[in-house]
Amino acid sequence: MAHSLVIDRISKNEGAIMHHKIFENYHSKDKSSLIALLQDVQEVYGYLPEKAIKDVAEFVGMPVSGVYGVATFYNQFRLTPLGKNIIRVCRGTACHVKNSANILTALENELGVKSGGTTRDKLFTLETVACIGACSIAPVINVNEDYFGRIAVKDIPKILQKYKSEAKLEKNTIEKINA
Repeated sequence: MAHSLVIDRISKNEGAIMHHKIFENYHSKDKSSLIALLQDVQEVYGYLPEKAIKDVAEFVGMPVSGVYGVATFYNQFRLTPLGKNIIRVCRGTACHVKNSANILTALENELGVKSGGTTRDKLFTLETVACIGACSIAPVINVNEDYFGRIAVKDIPKILQKYKSEAKLEKNTIEKINA
């Protein structure tokens, strides 16, 4: 399950409760727990919200700028929310030889974002990875937990449509439940 699904299902009240429970696992004013705390916050929210960074800074007794410094130093941390669907384009040797650069360009054009970006509707985040580990079916992308191998540029619209349709169905179902 993508982290963005977690944040979609946490109300502001529940988020505050989860936020509080994160801090219960640590001793205050303990700077050595900073990275673990940030990882836990990101696990709950899918990224590091500004308020959470401030709370972490106060909890460990550091300036907010110091916490931001750590969060921006490590590429595992995100300061912006991820899209509901994470698309990873393999850039390993086998995929590179099989033109994964063209796949990446097609995705960037289709989504209107560069690698590392998230679409305005928060439906997709596009990333590149060094190697997915499926070299025998290069070029490869994965979307969440789904893998697509031996893909061509012409396959991109159909793949994206699958996830757009799922999001629309989910939205309609939620609207019916809430009606």
